[in-house]
Amino acid sequence: MALGRSYDNIIINTDSYKHCHYPLYPAGTEYVSSYVESRGGEFPVTMFVGLQAFLREYLLHPITLEDIDQAESITREQGMHFNRENWLGILNDHGGFLPVEIEAVPEGLVMPTRNVLVQIINTDPKYFWVTSFFETALLRGVWYPTTVGTISWLAKQVIKEALARTSDHPEILRHCLHDYGARGVSSQQSAALGGLAHLVNFNQSDTVPGILAAKEYYNAVAPANSGPNSEHAGFCAWGRENEAAAMRNMLEVHAPSGVVLLLTDTYDHENAVKNIIGRELADFVRNFPGLVGVRPDSGDVVQVTAETTEWLMDSFGYTTNSKGFKVLPDYVRVVQGDGVNRDSLPRVYAELERRGFSAENAIFGMGGGLLQHCNRDTMNFGQKASAVCVNGEWRGIAKAPTGDAMKASKRGRLGLRLSQGEYQTVPRESISPEENILQPVFRNGKLLRKWDFSELIERSEREVPESYYADAIAPLHNDAELALS
Repeated sequence: MALGRSYDNIIINTDSYKHCHYPLYPAGTEYVSSYVESRGGEFPVTMFVGLQAFLREYLLHPITLEDIDQAESITREQGMHFNRENWLGILNDHGGFLPVEIEAVPEGLVMPTRNVLVQIINTDPKYFWVTSFFETALLRGVWYPTTVGTISWLAKQVIKEALARTSDHPEILRHCLHDYGARGVSSQQSAALGGLAHLVNFNQSDTVPGILAAKEYYNAVAPANSGPNSEHAGFCAWGRENEAAAMRNMLEVHAPSGVVLLLTDTYDHENAVKNIIGRELADFVRNFPGLVGVRPDSGDVVQVTAETTEWLMDSFGYTTNSKGFKVLPDYVRVVQGDGVNRDSLPRVYAELERRGFSAENAIFGMGGGLLQHCNRDTMNFGQKASAVCVNGEWRGIAKAPTGDAMKASKRGRLGLRLSQGEYQTVPRESISPEENILQPVFRNGKLLRKWDFSELIERSEREVPESYYADAIAPLHNDAELALS
């Protein structure tokens, strides 16, 4: 469903119980400082992305009297306390903009988990409670795109390693993983945030909301490519006996575009590859003015990808590259978009290598495995208060639950530095502003730093220690060693 203006009202874009928290602080509280981090989880690093989209969508627009009226009605209907004077104060004292300052690491940066990513503090002591009030919306705006961006970034490291091991063409890296996740994700908003996060790493996508978000929030220019793809509805409409005619029609109709992707599992995948594409339509494929992608869409993703590559080599031949691996002719490739996820992708590449095939023979697409198979606990994201100022005196605060050490939080106002190649979260006062990687990006309704999409891409592609991605690429090494043993 389309979300209307009511859903943008920051006063109710929260958990209902947030409305009862302001009187729970000690008398004399003036400032509350909190931070956002990944507390560890499935991955050792984060690729930070998404905050600017949240700020531009929600915090650059002031609350109105109508927003206050709506929030009061809805909150009181739930039996929850609502302090109208708090919000009228923000409306009258600050023009409706939240009186907070937000610092963050530059977007696109890849660094180890358990480090501060975002830090928030109120700028008016009268509204100390506002720091934690919009936690729900802020955390949602950060954890999801950062988690998807990290999944995509780690997939990129897998592909980069596979190309380094078996291909002469590392320059194709950004073209190797396509986003097919729009239909498998929970909402259009999720498609937008997750889709833009993926585009930091790759320039292939059919997720239009992600393309729009990259352009709207980060000034991206032509962030994605796509091309004519087939679907079962069109091929089935021709009837089983005319499957070859359906494929030939697509080759003819879309020849001007220079690329077509032919589905081969509408009926019998092996027959479609070996007999229809490899024999009956072989001359059409050889003479096609561009790339013909052969797209299996079912079966065991590891074996089907490798088998399809081998069958195409039987029909169209191959060359052997400088590393000793077989490569299909430039006009034909396998395009695998079924069953691809962060676990299966390295296993597919390992099997291609085991059979002596270069990684460049296959191009991949990822759907639910990219945009949907994650949640806040995948990387244990949290926002926690770390310092308060009461009656002019600052003190660090932290939680330390005995039942779960992971949930222990950091204490004090925080800074982030890079020391001898290691990112370290440190007390803010222990480093100079110039050394602090956290940068002010928002204050009192104003965007202080506007990142361009090209900057996100540049940061994400900087060299990092292998420990950042060693676990992700391990199956490539492990399976290769097994094959040699």
